[in-house]
Amino acid sequence: MSYISSLDPQLYASMSAELLRQRTGLEMIPSENFCSLAVMEAQGSVLTNKYSEGYPGKRYYGGNEFIDQVETLAIERAKKLFGSFAANVQPHAGSQANMAAYFAALEPGQSIMGLNLSHGGHLTHGSPVNFSGKWYKIIPYNVDKETQLLDYDAIKKLAMEQKPNLILTGYTAYPRTINFGAFREIADACGAVLMTDMAHIAGLIAGGAHPNPIPFSDIVTSTTHKTLRGPRGAIVLSTEAFAQKIDKAVFPGLQGGPFDHAIAAKAVCFHEAMQPEFSTYAHAIVENAKALAEALLSQGFDLVSGGTDNHLLLVDLTKKGITGKEAQLALDEAGITVNKNTIPYDTQSPFITSGIRIGTPALTTRGMGKGEMKEIAGFMAKVIAGKEDDTLKAKIRNEVRELASKFPLYPELGE
Repeated sequence: MSYISSLDPQLYASMSAELLRQRTGLEMIPSENFCSLAVMEAQGSVLTNKYSEGYPGKRYYGGNEFIDQVETLAIERAKKLFGSFAANVQPHAGSQANMAAYFAALEPGQSIMGLNLSHGGHLTHGSPVNFSGKWYKIIPYNVDKETQLLDYDAIKKLAMEQKPNLILTGYTAYPRTINFGAFREIADACGAVLMTDMAHIAGLIAGGAHPNPIPFSDIVTSTTHKTLRGPRGAIVLSTEAFAQKIDKAVFPGLQGGPFDHAIAAKAVCFHEAMQPEFSTYAHAIVENAKALAEALLSQGFDLVSGGTDNHLLLVDLTKKGITGKEAQLALDEAGITVNKNTIPYDTQSPFITSGIRIGTPALTTRGMGKGEMKEIAGFMAKVIAGKEDDTLKAKIRNEVRELASKFPLYPELGE
């Protein structure tokens, strides 16, 4: 950053301010995390200078001897980490990874059966404004209205009636364990390809804190940030039957030159996730989420499905008399970063919402534990109860800053 400070002080000021925000606040968006300095070093390395369309040993440019080594290392580590037959480490983001999976398994106009977006599905799982909803027939399934859990019998009934070409599991806002075996049985019964988007839970899976979808799925996509704690980017894992189709879908189907610096950073994060301490970390994420859930329940909050089995919670704010948007803004003023989120069968629009989505990956990375989760729940309760009290929010902001200071973030980077 010292180079930027002299070359571009305007940009440097914004970057420094963001570092200060991360250090002094509580990052509770479940899809965000803090990657290691090693990941950031790889991401900012000389590998960003190289162009390498194609795959290891089959490039369209010269000078890729060492790039091939880096990508091969990332591929082999991804395969070993998750136990997959094949891995493509080139997708720039989760959306491209999902697009590649659809291109490999489907023809335009064929059907995808995935979770209703307002019940926890992702934009690329069938939103009408997204390519997925524009190019494919979307058959949504829902969580049960009473339990707010996946109803596998109801999902199977719908699948047998609709006969989708692809069934999609893995979600962006579902706080419970997914039964991948049940989805495999459903897919087999109706003749569908089974795809899992494990972007949110990849780190939990790598650390043994959530069941692995690989033995049950034909295709598995994932981002490499979130719980996996790597760089912004994505991967596609698959069986032998889909390996070549996936590779062709990524390149030349969707992307040109890969981001070699990002692939190197992915290789670093896969290596980190193979270490014993990462398993400890993954289980601590879940333990912290459960502790946070208990603390929020004791503060009178309603939680979708009553709690959590993974890294995230959905808080239903209906009884608190505040919308998700209002809560997000109020908490942000107090140094607590969350995101507004729809809840199942929400009566508010996606721009307002009745809930907030919160998670523990980033807090756990900083070293916080169950005691801090209880303290943070207290902060949240006070802010939401006094959402219009600027004095209160300023007081909580100072308490948040004091708590964060006990868990220094990137001290190696200096001031």
